[in-house]
Amino acid sequence: MKTNQLVIVRHGESEWNKLNLFCGWHDAELSEQGAKDAVNISAAALRESDLKFDIAYSSALTRAKQSLSIILKELNSCDMEVVSDWHLNERHYGNLTGYNKRDVADKYGEEQVQLWRRKFDVLPPPIEKENAYYDCIRKNPNFKDIPTSEFPVTESLKVVMQRVIPYFENVIFKQVLAGKRVLIVAHGTVARALIKHIDKVSDENISTVNVPNSIPCVVEFNMETGEKVGKTTFLADENFLNQQIQKTASIGLSNK
Repeated sequence: MKTNQLVIVRHGESEWNKLNLFCGWHDAELSEQGAKDAVNISAAALRESDLKFDIAYSSALTRAKQSLSIILKELNSCDMEVVSDWHLNERHYGNLTGYNKRDVADKYGEEQVQLWRRKFDVLPPPIEKENAYYDCIRKNPNFKDIPTSEFPVTESLKVVMQRVIPYFENVIFKQVLAGKRVLIVAHGTVARALIKHIDKVSDENISTVNVPNSIPCVVEFNMETGEKVGKTTFLADENFLNQQIQKTASIGLSNK
């Protein structure tokens, strides 16, 4: 049986991750720690596992592109073909964009915030023009080719899957089955969408799936049938992995 692996990495910590803010389509850059983690966690794990790639995909957001650039530099693969596409963008957090998660939880309750964050089909309130980040999102030059009818104002995981999964199936997965060694560097919700699709996770159980920053996730496929082979694997020590998953799941602290 001929198999091929796909590797998915959530970008390193961004400046807004560090501040515990809802980020979504706001184009935050990597924090200093996020850049270090791309070297010491992402690239180190890929190198240790002797994983090499033919093509890499990222979203149109800076934090994913920066993470990918650092990883490729560390792997001496800067000349690799790279595709950045908005279909792999993080979910749009609507009018929550720019607000501290703990502050929102204090106002609306932790249960409501976790429904917005993790429930499969719960939409945050749509972003309003008065939101401080509305204009910079709408006017981001990296988004200029997005059809107006497809430009989101809010998204749930269910809505994100409607753009991520067709792109994955029609573009990325075809490369995997053709034998290309593919690396995807994207976002937490995109990784959850792919895991839900690949592992056939139920709408209910996906709310318990959290994908930590920087730790590579490896999936292997039968190249003839397209079926998954074995378990989805994160390239990290189990204790460190669980610690990072808990950190991702947490609503965190106020930045006041």
